[in-house]
Amino acid sequence: MKHLAVLAALLTPLPALADTDPANWDAVVAAADGQTVYWNAWGGSTTTNAFIAWVGDRVAEDYGVTLEHVKLTDTADAVTRVLAEKQAGQNDDGAIDMIWINGANFAAMKEADLLFGPYASQLPNWAVVDVAGKTVQTDFTVPTDGYESPWAMAQVVFIHDTADLAEPLGSVQAILEWSTANPGRFTYPQPPDFLGTTFLKQALIDLLDDTSVLADPATDATYDTVTAPLWAYLDALTPTLWREGRAYPATGPAQLQLIADGEVDLAISFSPGEATAAIANNQLPPTARTFVLDKGTIGNASFVAIPYNSGSSEGAMVVANFLMSPEAQARAQDPEILGYGTVLDMAALTAADRARFDMLTLGVATLSPAELGTVQAEPHPSWATRLADDWADRYGVAQ
Repeated sequence: MKHLAVLAALLTPLPALADTDPANWDAVVAAADGQTVYWNAWGGSTTTNAFIAWVGDRVAEDYGVTLEHVKLTDTADAVTRVLAEKQAGQNDDGAIDMIWINGANFAAMKEADLLFGPYASQLPNWAVVDVAGKTVQTDFTVPTDGYESPWAMAQVVFIHDTADLAEPLGSVQAILEWSTANPGRFTYPQPPDFLGTTFLKQALIDLLDDTSVLADPATDATYDTVTAPLWAYLDALTPTLWREGRAYPATGPAQLQLIADGEVDLAISFSPGEATAAIANNQLPPTARTFVLDKGTIGNASFVAIPYNSGSSEGAMVVANFLMSPEAQARAQDPEILGYGTVLDMAALTAADRARFDMLTLGVATLSPAELGTVQAEPHPSWATRLADDWADRYGVAQ
């Protein structure tokens, strides 16, 4: 993610307005008909890929929009593409129309005026989003200001195979003690993979007595002191990991495959329903369950954003709005599909739309909202960038 820093050097704002006013929804829908939307989104999960394909079928059927899923391994690749187009003066009809984006990537694009908008609050389905109860107007402490729209809620859980690890572990210190007693049975994806970096942030939050400093940007004056407990922790943990920390799974699904193959017993996830969905899809054993830490775990929303130079911004808005529809939200929350949390306010829905959610069975491996406990706020995105870079210098291995 180091290459994202060059975005700050681009100081010339560019207009990021659609040909069609986002507030004129009928005109947006009319202009979207016949457009092709290239959605750059992580492509490492077969279940997520299938959901995106379903979204494509639905927006084609209802709006005449063609959705093409451009599968990414790293969201920063899409950001770099938009940046390169700006540097080349390609300010119309860029290659990317929508990005599944979060955190440091959103902050960098927003700062460099690479985003279309604001549009999110003008989408019709924004009226049923739980603006008050969910973190849908900030992204890793950065105000969204309408430049991205939410489509899923997530919270860190740990997936464990109860056949070998029967009881939950209440802290990262307890994870270290268990891993020391059971070497080779735990790992996490290699940063800068999103989940791998999330493990670093989660460990730091759990180790700190006061996490308020993480809401502000990381600075040279605070960084070393604040992160010292994390590096001491990882120095002790790393030799106890799968393959003694000399190799790491590249992605979250690769990590779950290690559980399925009986190589590890514990994994990190950012989807409370992922274990149930994976059991249903025969990707995890039926003995898999989830837990959270006693002090709580990190939670956030997933967003989509539209680059400033999209040639299909109307079509992208149609897709973004459909992602927030009760139909799409209920399908995403179904543990046999994705098991994602919804961004919607149940009290704002019609009885028929609430029934979509009432009919869902969360499944044996999914914690209830009460069991998920306290949600810990994401640190400022600058912490994630520095943690991932420092981790690579200290523990990184070639893939």
